[in-house]
Amino acid sequence: MSRINTNVTSMIAARVLNTQRTGMDVALERLSTGLRINKGADDPSGLIASEVLRGEKTALSAAIANGQRATNVISTAEGALNEVSNLLTQLEDLVSSAANEGGLGEDEIEAKQLQVDSILSTINRISNSSEFQGKKLLNGSLDYNLSSVATSAISDLNIRSAKLFEGQTRTVTIEVTNSAEYGRVYYATSALGASNTTIQITGERGSEVLSFAGGTKVSAIAAAVNQVKELTGVSATLSAGNKTVFFNTTEYGSDAFVSVDVISGTMAISGGTSGTDYGLDASVMINGQEATTNGLTASINTDSLSLELTMTEGLGQQLATKTFGITGGGATFSLAPDVLTGRASIGIQSVATGSLGDSTNGYISSLASGQTNNLSSTNLGTAQRIVKSGIKQVASLRGRLGAFQKLTVDSTVNALNVALENTAAAESAIRDADFAVETSNLTRSQILVQAATTVLRQANSAPQNALALLG
Repeated sequence: MSRINTNVTSMIAARVLNTQRTGMDVALERLSTGLRINKGADDPSGLIASEVLRGEKTALSAAIANGQRATNVISTAEGALNEVSNLLTQLEDLVSSAANEGGLGEDEIEAKQLQVDSILSTINRISNSSEFQGKKLLNGSLDYNLSSVATSAISDLNIRSAKLFEGQTRTVTIEVTNSAEYGRVYYATSALGASNTTIQITGERGSEVLSFAGGTKVSAIAAAVNQVKELTGVSATLSAGNKTVFFNTTEYGSDAFVSVDVISGTMAISGGTSGTDYGLDASVMINGQEATTNGLTASINTDSLSLELTMTEGLGQQLATKTFGITGGGATFSLAPDVLTGRASIGIQSVATGSLGDSTNGYISSLASGQTNNLSSTNLGTAQRIVKSGIKQVASLRGRLGAFQKLTVDSTVNALNVALENTAAAESAIRDADFAVETSNLTRSQILVQAATTVLRQANSAPQNALALLG
């Protein structure tokens, strides 16, 4: 080279050296951070995709944590309900043993009543004290809030789950399309014939044999049937003028039946088939969906609404429509990255003694000392039905909680874990550095930097050759 003011070779060597040093710096940065993308310039589109995936990972992790917390809450409630269930079983044993009046003295009845009072007190204590991080679980605070419920139309109402959005009220419309009916047969004569007559009355609770003298009025027959209606589940009513006696089931629905069999004598039973007739379940539409019914009880179970209600006779025997609103409440858990669409809700009703039972027979609080159905009363059959109803309620609640935990929470968490794994893998493929590739790039860049440095040194010394021409 004979020019010394502009060393083009040196400029080329310097540019190449800077490029190789930049490549080496990038490789060193990726190896030190473990990331292929450390700034937007590294891969703009890759940065956008990885940041979206990173946000999804965070939301998935939060949803998984929410599911685990939901499991803890439900397990706490279910553990308390297990003890309530045990206490109710003991209560039924006390009621059944108290019915053995011939083998028990007053002192023993009083002792058993003390146990009943203690059980009732303990159930109330569990209901009021079961909590998770200060939130009461079994005192009704996690039940749904309702508005405009007509007690003249609905006697019992249990909202099992309901999806509510942004504080909106969910309207529930109940339409009775076919009324519930008693089972009924009848004897359309004002009195029996001259011969003695023996009949067997059978219903869903049991059967009794009744004997009547010839010429017995139907009013006396009705009185005799009503005296044992608690044992049989069959009652009797009279027509105007006492010319006909009707034998009716005491409950509505297809599970209730009445059967009158004439064992001896003459008594022409009409209605039904061969002296037997069954009741009819009401036909009900709830929010346009056909409900499952049993007598006056109707229920639906959908993803957005699950409930069970018992209608009063006034509604169940009319072709009428009633509405009420669900305004809030329930135990709501967020089980998905999207907080709006991923919420699941379940209602946990109170298990206090004033809530276990039903409006027809009463509640287990009525078994306490001095109350209507205590062990010293003559209402032990009613007391047993109340306790059985309470046992069924608690068992149903435990089953719903267990199904919610296993099939909703646990299954959702399992799916979320798989989604988190796949999302993390996708984000890693975009953003994480491949150490095998980066160490290879670093080694290559180091060699090229050394080579470029040597070339630059030679290029810088080349103009010195011009001095030879001056000699």
